[in-house]
Amino acid sequence: PQEIAKAIAGADYPRAGLILAVPNSPLVKAAVEKLAIRGLPIVHVVTRASEEHVEFVGIDNYAAGRTAAHFISRMARAEGPVVALCHPIYQVHRDRVRGFSEYFRDHPGPINFEWLGFTRDEEHFSAETLAMALRMYPNLVGLYNVGGANSAVIDVLRRSGRGKDILFIGHELTDYTRTALREGIMDVVLDQAPEAQAQRALDIVLRRVGLTKIEPDRNPIRFITITAESL
Repeated sequence: PQEIAKAIAGADYPRAGLILAVPNSPLVKAAVEKLAIRGLPIVHVVTRASEEHVEFVGIDNYAAGRTAAHFISRMARAEGPVVALCHPIYQVHRDRVRGFSEYFRDHPGPINFEWLGFTRDEEHFSAETLAMALRMYPNLVGLYNVGGANSAVIDVLRRSGRGKDILFIGHELTDYTRTALREGIMDVVLDQAPEAQAQRALDIVLRRVGLTKIEPDRNPIRFITITAESL
């Protein structure tokens, strides 16, 4: 965060605007708000470091969490516990987990959200955390990876021999998740449509600096639901 804040606060070249995908941190927040108060157009993409004076482009992460819970509760192959993995430093992860948890609260039944593991969004910690969850819940029926490190999660599921028994939902279509969908280890990918986010962020900056008169759409970017049948 310190290096990110330093890069935001100063540069050796003039900047007409900033498009940022940065973690939540007091240092980053202070740097962003200092520039925003000066009038520099700033757009957050994917995650938000500040709630003040800046624009945000991203999906409705609360809805994404509820959607993941809906799929697991309706598609799980058996009754039993469900776990989620996240890195709570990111506001978007907290929003997804809140949606996920509240869906299960609103729809109680034999498939229950039982445990939340913290992974730091790193492969090693993600693998260790999931391995622990598999030991804790030998009858696990559902898994929601809220953030990154899908490759580590997929590898653990593949090596455990339980990948096709657990309904697994995660984010972002990559080479790893595409292969996991085809193998039946992953069931649903919720993709944030990064191209649409980049275009929207650029449109907002261009509007703010006066290079276009077209008012950009401010509604959340629609996420894309991808399964093995829609690759």
